[in-house]
Amino acid sequence: MSGVEREPITIAGSCEAVEDSLKGLPKKTGDVRRKHVVVKDACEVEQKIEANDRAIPGILTNRGCAYAGSKGVVFGPIKDILHITHGPIGCAYFTWGSRRNLMKPEEGRDCFSGYCLSTDVKETDIVFGAEKKLADAIREAYAIFKPGCISVFCTCPIGLIGDDIESVCKKAEEDLRIKVIPVRCEGYRGVSQSAGHHIASNCLMEHLVGTEEPDETGPFDVNVFGEYNIGGDYWVVKELLEKVGYRVVSPFTGDASFHDIAKAHRAKLNILLCHRSINYTNRMMEEKYGLPWLKVNYLGVEDTIKTLRDMAAFFNDQDLTSRTEAVISEEMAKVQPIIDMYRQRLAGKRVMLLVGGSRAHHFRNMFETLGMEVVVAGYEFAHRDDYEGRKVLSTIVHTGRSKVLEDIHYERDPNVVSPYDDATIQEMRKSIPRLMDYEGLSPHMKDGQVMIDDYSHHECERLVKDLGIDLFCSGIKDKYVFQKMHIPSRQMHSYDYSGPYTGFEGFVQFAKDIDMSVNSPTWKFITPPWRQKSNA
Repeated sequence: MSGVEREPITIAGSCEAVEDSLKGLPKKTGDVRRKHVVVKDACEVEQKIEANDRAIPGILTNRGCAYAGSKGVVFGPIKDILHITHGPIGCAYFTWGSRRNLMKPEEGRDCFSGYCLSTDVKETDIVFGAEKKLADAIREAYAIFKPGCISVFCTCPIGLIGDDIESVCKKAEEDLRIKVIPVRCEGYRGVSQSAGHHIASNCLMEHLVGTEEPDETGPFDVNVFGEYNIGGDYWVVKELLEKVGYRVVSPFTGDASFHDIAKAHRAKLNILLCHRSINYTNRMMEEKYGLPWLKVNYLGVEDTIKTLRDMAAFFNDQDLTSRTEAVISEEMAKVQPIIDMYRQRLAGKRVMLLVGGSRAHHFRNMFETLGMEVVVAGYEFAHRDDYEGRKVLSTIVHTGRSKVLEDIHYERDPNVVSPYDDATIQEMRKSIPRLMDYEGLSPHMKDGQVMIDDYSHHECERLVKDLGIDLFCSGIKDKYVFQKMHIPSRQMHSYDYSGPYTGFEGFVQFAKDIDMSVNSPTWKFITPPWRQKSNA
């Protein structure tokens, strides 16, 4: 489309495109899907979008299951826990090496990232039960690896036959004198992998957080939440924070040790990136330990700068603030010329950005810094607050499907004295809006741009065509569908084996990758079917 004048994105045009994308669906299905697609209109007082509901049978959804959310997302990056999948072998294989949670082995600590352990449940186990098989598997795994912690994830068949994994794990823990964590994350528990995040967060709090004490503490100790070290993202963040003067007690959970997570309650602040995956733990740590959390984003230079300044404002230390500004100035001097160069090459290109819960919000500013327009954005497994902000939490009606997930609440732990009282936190929130709060995707959308929840291939194909999308960013399930349509596509869940994308350094890599995708000369030699004049 380079050099071709296009109609600007308008509310009316986008509404027409959305209706076009729903054509061909049965009426009942179309009525349901309309509630999950919103065209931004600032003149409307309140725009509501449905989310966290069951995918419609037959729709090619991009979601995963509760097991994938627990084992694949939250627990999987913890490098020194030996993970055992209690279920058929296919379930274990599904989460084996499918995410790029990079890990560095440390001297004196285990690293089990390359292993995929399963009880390999068969038909006879379904009939007669598999508890003994699990008990034997735990002991065999311990004999081989001698881990300090084992986690057990049960999949759908185990929940259906009723294996008591809690009793098996408790007995193994007593006998082996190590931590053995049962995670009851059957895939059907919830409408998407978001349920698995919730379950995993509960398990982290119940079995790990607060079970060990650090050798020392510092005034600027932080936990890095919602960061899974995709492509090395966490390593960039850690280096940047240490350069300013912070000390990371524990990541949650990219490149993490379970020993670090066990000591996390002694940090002074939790910083939270992907709030959909692990905000549950933040809320529980706030209740139990009085530990405040700050919504941050270190994807993109502008949001990285805002994050560093918000953190400095929270700690209110003059030396820390001075170092923060010095680091910002130093890093921007390096990257600004590169940003200007790529902006000239990418400005005006239209993007469709469809990723996991809250990530579209995080990536959006990166494209805008390059002069690109995010025309369509959405999530696979978001809740309404990911779109509309934390303010809508009290208005969300919980259905029977969500009530099967336990919301654990805590009384304040008398052994951990918080350095902040409620009055202090409330005063801080006046000057730091993202402290204990987040605003969601909707406030960042412009009139005529489209928000879409639990998107399908059919809807995306029509929107790509009707809105003139130049770059499609999503996951592996639909990447090649759109490349076959002659639309450049980036796999944003694992960065197409590139990265890191965080911080100043990561933004340079991001800009390079986007330019390589959009401006590759190969696209000049092919024409999408709907732009061809011939009927051949």
